[in-house]
Amino acid sequence: MIRRVILVVLDSVGIGDAPDADKFGDFGSNTLRNIAKKITDFSIPNLRKLGLANIDADLAIDPVKSPTGAYGKAKEVSPGKDTTSGHWEIAGLQLTSAFPTFPNGFPQEVITEFENKIETKCIGNYTASGTVIINELGDEHVKTGYPIVYTSADSVFQIAMHEDIIPINKQFEICQKARDILVGPYEVGRVIARPFVGKSGNYLRTTNRRDFSLIPFEKTVLNHIADAGKEVIGIGKIEDIYAQSGITEAVHTISNKDGVERTLDQINKDNQGLIFTNLVDFDSQFGHRRNVEGYAKALLEFDKVLPDIQNALKDDDVLILTADHGNDPTFKGTDHTREQVPILIYGKHIKPGVSIGNRETFADIGATISDLLNVHATSFGTSFKDLILQPEYATSH
Repeated sequence: MIRRVILVVLDSVGIGDAPDADKFGDFGSNTLRNIAKKITDFSIPNLRKLGLANIDADLAIDPVKSPTGAYGKAKEVSPGKDTTSGHWEIAGLQLTSAFPTFPNGFPQEVITEFENKIETKCIGNYTASGTVIINELGDEHVKTGYPIVYTSADSVFQIAMHEDIIPINKQFEICQKARDILVGPYEVGRVIARPFVGKSGNYLRTTNRRDFSLIPFEKTVLNHIADAGKEVIGIGKIEDIYAQSGITEAVHTISNKDGVERTLDQINKDNQGLIFTNLVDFDSQFGHRRNVEGYAKALLEFDKVLPDIQNALKDDDVLILTADHGNDPTFKGTDHTREQVPILIYGKHIKPGVSIGNRETFADIGATISDLLNVHATSFGTSFKDLILQPEYATSH
């Protein structure tokens, strides 16, 4: 039996438009390929060695002859392209309807109820880039103390507040009140605290972001692992995405670099179960901002530290790298893109150079983790364990 799975989500690192991408306005998006085409001498040798470029001939990256890992890709069944639906599907839950979105802002009755709960007015209430709106409305917020409410193409109710005007713990209380009232037709996937600092003309978001997600509607693979007495360590925004459900230990992070370091800390401990990390900078810092150079640099930085993760693995560990959606920085707009995601699997007992093919759902990842750890599985997803485990290990454990 595999003792531990290390699952790392490279947030938004998609590898090509999904079969239904045209329904989302995302036909032609391909986060990885389009970055590789735009950046001269783009090189991610360690991800290539694992088999990343072998997944698809259309990635504009040269494949290797003998990958050291197993590889494949998956499409999303749930009708979304957001963090929550992607992560929930990875963990074995399928959404049958999309979370509601509010491209024209939230209805007045929602805003009125929110203002009544927090006992003050709010400003904004329109679709915007978070870095733009704090500079558009930051001065008014500082003057009045009114929280800035905004949304995006995702199912989110975002609240931006200056840390010197509203203390961070108070900000989280305000967000929880928003979470409590957003029910029924207004039940967005996430309420997000977006703290910022600075002065007029130079307001900057801080790393104190906090997501207030819905509680998953059924047990996920995380719950089943925890119910089996094993550990589920959520690193980055994992705890927030699953509303603490199934998480036995949470470690919040401030950057990709910090996320990798915290992941290594946990790998070096004697724990058993799942270490589940989200590296969000690809998405939040570069994808939404359509910063191709920054995104490419972040991929190079992760590629450089990938061997540190591989070398830290114990014999009965399995490393899985994947993503939750796309966010092509070369594409129109500022929102996520409906893409397929890579799956790379590595470990002492993993067959190198094996293709797991094109998986029909992200949930195959969760089903495989359940199978590897020998815990109860969700009803959604098909395990590919038998494709990837070395035969001598599979038969002896």
